[in-house]
Amino acid sequence: MQEFVLNPPARLLSADPAEKAGVDSTEFEHRLRECGPLAFRMARAVLRNDADAEEVAQEALLRAYRKWEDLRDPARFRAWVVRISFRLALDRWRSVRRRERRETAWAAPGTQPAPRTAEQVAVSNEFQARLERALDELADKSRLVVILSAIHGYTLEEVAAILEIPVGTVKSKLFHARKRLAEKLR
Repeated sequence: MQEFVLNPPARLLSADPAEKAGVDSTEFEHRLRECGPLAFRMARAVLRNDADAEEVAQEALLRAYRKWEDLRDPARFRAWVVRISFRLALDRWRSVRRRERRETAWAAPGTQPAPRTAEQVAVSNEFQARLERALDELADKSRLVVILSAIHGYTLEEVAAILEIPVGTVKSKLFHARKRLAEKLR
C-alpha cells in the first residue's frame, strides 16, 4: 500500500481522461500522499484483512482521482476519501458475508455450524474475535465513530469534521457504542 500511495504509477495518472479535462495532478498527488495511508487504515479497520483493504484503498483513491474535478471544496478531500474508503470497504464486507452465507447454505442446507468448544476459543484470540463481532453488530455510523476516535485516535471534533455531523452527535454515538460494546464483551 505504501508503494502505491507514495509513488502512483505515471500510466495511472496520465491514462485518465480527467487529466485532459484540466485536473491538477500534482495537487492530487500531494493529497494522495497525505490521505492514502488513511484510506488503507479505514478499509483495514472494516475488513480486518490487509490484501482486501489494499484493494479497497486503491479503488477509493482511483475513484477520488476520477472525481477530483467534481469536488467542490478541496479542503474536504481527507473526509471525502475516508467516506469513499469506508463505503467501499463496507460494500466489500457485506458482499463477502453474503457469499459466505450462500456457500454455507449450498454446502450443507438446513444445518447450523457447530458451536466452538471452550478449548477452540481459548486457542484463538478470544478477545479479538469477540471485539470484532461486537463491532460488526454496531450500526455503520456508530462503528465508524468508534474506529476513528478509539482506534485511530482522532479527537471528537476531527471525527465530526470527517463525518460532517455535529460534535454532540459524535459524543452520543460514541457513548452508546461504547456502552453496547461493554455489554457485548461482558
